[in-house]
Amino acid sequence: MRKVLLDTGPLVAFLNRRDRYHKWACTQWAQCAVPLVTCEAVLAEACFLLRNTGNGSRSVIELIKRGVVAVAFDLEAEAGPIARLMTRYADVPMSLADACLVRMTELQEDSLVLTVDQDFLVYRRHGRQTIHARMPAE
Repeated sequence: MRKVLLDTGPLVAFLNRRDRYHKWACTQWAQCAVPLVTCEAVLAEACFLLRNTGNGSRSVIELIKRGVVAVAFDLEAEAGPIARLMTRYADVPMSLADACLVRMTELQEDSLVLTVDQDFLVYRRHGRQTIHARMPAE
């Protein structure tokens, strides 16, 4: 089974019943083995986006405390590759969270990004390889 790398969109959608992808996110989470792996940049984005939704930010932290979501990325150690990715995709533009997830796919060869972000169809791992991503059909 592939390791699932969690992007901001599905995390926010899972926790926010009013999000347009909420049902899709719940279905996806039910099919994934825990923990879903992510980076701190994704968690920061999610907390910011959920700041006005009741227990949104606390719910993000609760998922970590319960072991449903795990942080498995060291930005300091990966700063060079992250900077190169963000420079390469500056025209997209690539967020820090997206750069971290792309780098995580390079470090975890058999992984899948759970996202709502179509930019993952553009990004490439190791320069040329497509990224395995699961996103809503639109």
